[in-house]
Amino acid sequence: MSSEAPPLLLDAMLGRLARWLRLMGYDAAFLADTPDLLIVRKARSESRLVLTRDHALSRHRGIEALFIEGEDIDEQIAQVVEAIGPAGDPPSPRCGYCNQPLIPVDRDAVGDRVPPYVLRTESEFRVCEKCRRVYWPGTHWESVEERIDTIENQGQD
Repeated sequence: MSSEAPPLLLDAMLGRLARWLRLMGYDAAFLADTPDLLIVRKARSESRLVLTRDHALSRHRGIEALFIEGEDIDEQIAQVVEAIGPAGDPPSPRCGYCNQPLIPVDRDAVGDRVPPYVLRTESEFRVCEKCRRVYWPGTHWESVEERIDTIENQGQD
């Protein structure tokens, strides 16, 4: 059975958290330098759960909100996973910059856009159709996955 987390909307204080949640497969829109009223309107129009460190915004009528307690990124991720569950089963990777779903592509389609070493050593590539960034499971991805697994498992203890 497929399960999917609700779409999220993070305010200006949670940009780093937004990037991490996207890596984990969450639909995590981010608004920097945006008045609370516009955040509320966007949350309502797109049926998004607001994640914020702003007490007043978290209590705003007419939206669902989760007040993010901690300042530490690991604590913040753990709180989100505990409160709403995993991104999906399976999670669908998203662009860390613009939140669009990543599309699998053939290595030939990105051969001129990645370093030659990456082209020789990697076989799996994804691209963001909006910002055109190319992603691949490089050596850093193991440490990202280990960190995410550790955070998710802490919430289950």
